[in-house]
Amino acid sequence: MAITTAPTSRTRITDQPERLGKISGEAQTSRPCFCATAFLLLPHRHRWQPFGVGISLQQFERMKARLDGKTPRDAAAMTPAMRRSLRVPQTILGIDPSLRGTGYGLIRTGNSRPVAVAHGTIACPKDWARSRCLAMISQTLRGLLLEHQPEVCVVEGLFFAQNLKTAIIMGEARGAALAAVGESGMEIFEMATRKVKQAIVGYGAAQKIAVAKMVQRMLELAELPAPDAADALALALAYTQAQGRFSLGAAKRI
Repeated sequence: MAITTAPTSRTRITDQPERLGKISGEAQTSRPCFCATAFLLLPHRHRWQPFGVGISLQQFERMKARLDGKTPRDAAAMTPAMRRSLRVPQTILGIDPSLRGTGYGLIRTGNSRPVAVAHGTIACPKDWARSRCLAMISQTLRGLLLEHQPEVCVVEGLFFAQNLKTAIIMGEARGAALAAVGESGMEIFEMATRKVKQAIVGYGAAQKIAVAKMVQRMLELAELPAPDAADALALALAYTQAQGRFSLGAAKRI
């Protein structure tokens, strides 16, 4: 009568690591070949953006250029969105339209903080006809565009006026400004007044003097800017903040 004995638990335990080592070794040797084959079988547009990775090859090249401290050679042909992603310096024009006192302000970004380039008010006397005021607004803005060559323009958003005549006059001044800027082909955005005040002062119903003082502090101006010019500079500053990654109020393109 033949008697067979089963392997003891000691032999099974000692043999198991060797078997596991052989299996894991086979998996490690076959995995690179399988991954390379799967990578080559993917369509070209999906090879550099696998599932779960939210960056494209073009975004990777931009990131590498930023780390190297280089800017593309065709920076002049870049869109404002590309300039913002690469932090390329750009000039922003803010406009606060009004028939008798249109405010304008230009700032330069790209450094650690924005810098004021020019600001002022397009003042028109009360005895001027409306048509003459509108022509003055357009001519002055065209001169600013030729002199400073801004890349982006930001205007004050529409508001609800109880007086119909006032709304028509404000609409005419806004249209004259938009027509002059639109001729250059640059991107134009609008921002609501409350959002601008919220971004600059921290309070949507802030007074003009509070906006002017905060603009003076942010741009380190020697003197307090005029109310209309301060509102225009605030528009440009609020636009730069709206382009931030965690901004809650983006500007609307028009």
